[in-house]
Amino acid sequence: MGLVHGYDICLRPRNVARALAGLAELAPPGRAVPPLEVGLPGGDRLVLPFTSRSRSEPVDCATSDTLELDLSLMFDADDTLRDYAHRNGLVLGADGRVRIGYVYATIRFESLLDPDYASVECWAATSEMSRLFARSAGIRKVFTDLAADSGGVCCLFDTGDGAPEQVCWLKGESAEETFIPPG
Repeated sequence: MGLVHGYDICLRPRNVARALAGLAELAPPGRAVPPLEVGLPGGDRLVLPFTSRSRSEPVDCATSDTLELDLSLMFDADDTLRDYAHRNGLVLGADGRVRIGYVYATIRFESLLDPDYASVECWAATSEMSRLFARSAGIRKVFTDLAADSGGVCCLFDTGDGAPEQVCWLKGESAEETFIPPG
């Protein structure tokens, strides 16, 4: 299957709507997909500029453990992202941001790490994007900022291979620690 790198944000369930709204702010302007209506456990309702499993039909998560989203996000271009954009024929926007391709998200309303928390797991769609996720400080900053802005308690970088995850943000501070998930 290739490399599957991603960022996992752990947060209280009440903050999931705030995290999803933060992801929506990263969507490219004028994206040509119908809006996705999402109902979250607890009653929050959002309209997002994404799809769920490549569809835009309304999703009600009142009785669901997870929400799957197909994201299109814009990232501030650091040197690594500029090089990636150049190699792949991607255009930098006037605002200095670039869309790198699909990012898949799984929102778990009960985190695998702790059932009192939820998680927002954002995965690169390709091996090349996974390598970009590992190298780009700009991409890391987007996800650590999202953790901070949405009331998260930590942001982990996950290589998806069962190896220990890297803690890159913990309770308001940048971190460089290894985390071994229970189990």
